[in-house]
Amino acid sequence: MVAHMKTLVVAILLSLPALAADRTPVPAVVKAACGADDVEFSVKLNKDGQPASRPEAGKALVYVVEQYDAPGLQLAKPTVRVGLDGSWVGANRGTSHLSFSVEPGVHHLCADWQSAQLAPWFLHSQVALTNLTAEAGQTLYYRARAVYQGSGSWTLNLEAVNSDEGRLLVTTSRLSAYRPKK
Repeated sequence: MVAHMKTLVVAILLSLPALAADRTPVPAVVKAACGADDVEFSVKLNKDGQPASRPEAGKALVYVVEQYDAPGLQLAKPTVRVGLDGSWVGANRGTSHLSFSVEPGVHHLCADWQSAQLAPWFLHSQVALTNLTAEAGQTLYYRARAVYQGSGSWTLNLEAVNSDEGRLLVTTSRLSAYRPKK
């Protein structure tokens, strides 16, 4: 029995690279909003850091808050990369937030579930997209929410929220301190 279990585990682990290789090509709309697929972030949650509160002169300020409410005894917290116009701007992990400045105009915003090499294939494909129109002096708020669908299935949603809800989300989450992994 134990030998069969070991064989099964080895077979599953050996098939994971093949499953990852079988992923469909990244659509152009995702490439236009997200960033390079090979970029991963390490994220720590900053207890002391204060988020930026005012947009830079001539720019808008964008907050992205990750909300993660795991059912039951879920231990791992997802890292969600945030991209803008085809480049990664940072990442959140668990219930946290980040902010960044943007030039006025129309932009393409992306949230992507960054998963470990051995994570199941369905976690690698969790991408949510939206567009935003920024005006100088404006502050915009977005929520990236990992939603459990049951039976081990997850989705990732990215949505604009009003300024009252956005300020509440920012003040009740921790600031992400992220850096690209080497």
